[in-house]
Amino acid sequence: MKIYPIVEGQGEVAAVPVLLRRLIHDEAQCFDVQVGRPIRRKQYEFHREDSLGGAVKLASLQQDCAGILVLFDGEDDCPATTGERVRAWARIAAPNVPCEVVLAYREYESWFLAGLESLRGHFSIAAEAQAPSTPESRRNAKGALEEFMGPGASYSPTIHQAPISATLDLGLVHRRSRSFRKLTKSIGSLLMCIGKSPATWPPRHWLAP
Repeated sequence: MKIYPIVEGQGEVAAVPVLLRRLIHDEAQCFDVQVGRPIRRKQYEFHREDSLGGAVKLASLQQDCAGILVLFDGEDDCPATTGERVRAWARIAAPNVPCEVVLAYREYESWFLAGLESLRGHFSIAAEAQAPSTPESRRNAKGALEEFMGPGASYSPTIHQAPISATLDLGLVHRRSRSFRKLTKSIGSLLMCIGKSPATWPPRHWLAP
């Protein structure tokens, strides 16, 4: 059985499966739940019922689809309002498949900013890099992340998103990012719906100060 992600950017096509496998396998210990190949749509398509519904329907038609995760950048949208609207569209498109919707507020890279200290010494991130006090308040999180890189270094989603997703301290991000906590909760909900709920979720060691 697989959870199929629907994502926005080319970088997320590679990065989101890495992140989800860390959550599902490494943390939840649900080794028999796999991550399907992501379905990619453009930003504006997540705000249209026909295009979003078509992507959800496509995911639901995969023979091994047990659940669907819609994940896209929230930018300036209200995560609760937009998320509920998109989730309603998803339920219409695939009423018999559990589906969760998560907005990375404001960008996927906002989660990298939240866990910045765990990236020190990697990806050209400076050894003294310190996460912003409110990482989700920063617009242009990609540019903000690049500011912590050394001279001459630049950030590229297609190059950096997947390896950073593999390195990031997820507990640190969970404590600092509300939208990442929503992602964690959504993964727990999907696992519960397919009968694979972990004994403890989120992981206890994430909650330590």
